[in-house]
Amino acid sequence: MSTPLDTPTTAESPRTAPGPDRDLAQLGLAGTLVVVGAYTFYDATTLRVGFGDPVGPRVFPYVIGAVTVLLGVLLAIATLRGDVAEAEGGEDVDLRQPADWITVLKLVGVLMVTVLTVSFLGWAISGAILFVGSAWSLGSRTLVRDVIVGLVLSVSSWYAFHEGLGVILPAGILDGVL
Repeated sequence: MSTPLDTPTTAESPRTAPGPDRDLAQLGLAGTLVVVGAYTFYDATTLRVGFGDPVGPRVFPYVIGAVTVLLGVLLAIATLRGDVAEAEGGEDVDLRQPADWITVLKLVGVLMVTVLTVSFLGWAISGAILFVGSAWSLGSRTLVRDVIVGLVLSVSSWYAFHEGLGVILPAGILDGVL
């Protein structure tokens, strides 16, 4: 006796078909998006502006709140339909290897040196130290190139902020030179 392959037998077919997988974390994120978007939309209604500005600053929070609510609703619908995000492959990182805490500590040290010296040395020098120290911590062994690139980046970013944006970064010991 043969049966068609696409017709399940009574022993194989369950009473109810299992539903799609639902990711509760995605539903939580969707709910958070809806709440944050609704609050942003509500908060925009409390802004008081003058009568002379037809667009006003309320337009942007209205748009951002509405888009955030819409994204939350769309994420909830997709999650309830069973759409599950694909797990990341980890690129070329071996996730079984422990963290390299020495490198992390070197980077924290370089950042602390920058924080402690930026007001005295100024951004141009401290930024270069930050770049050179970070490159060294991450494995670069070309000190001369790192120093040149660090100086070019820090001085050009100092000028970009100072002249282009009007944001005053500390000049430190180079005050009057820059």
